[in-house]
Amino acid sequence: MKGLSTRVSKGLVPGSILTCADNSGAKTLMIINKIGKAGKHKKMAACGVGDVIMASVKSGSPTYIKKKVRAIIIRQKSPMRRASGIHVRFEDNAAILVTDVNLAVGTEVKGAMAREIVERYIKLAGIASRVI
Repeated sequence: MKGLSTRVSKGLVPGSILTCADNSGAKTLMIINKIGKAGKHKKMAACGVGDVIMASVKSGSPTYIKKKVRAIIIRQKSPMRRASGIHVRFEDNAAILVTDVNLAVGTEVKGAMAREIVERYIKLAGIASRVI
């Protein structure tokens, strides 16, 4: 997996509520755990932009409700610092649903997507409406 060119602050923990920014049918997600977590023993794994998570669908179409899904976080409220020195923050926390090989389930993304996602997951750039 390619590293990020940005220092992403990990502003989301298990239990955080995210909006689903694609047209897959899910509307609201709750973080269960981070996939491939690495951290201290008995500490919650914090997540940030670009992390793959396991989430539970809280609202949306009946085919997804109460199901565990994989998702990638594309926006976060907590500011993150880019290599150029600017701080970027979004107005909401959002994720998109992905398959086991990190391909998008939906066909389009509502709203902006962080540039760090496009650097790491090139195939997701095709469905982005805006990249910031």
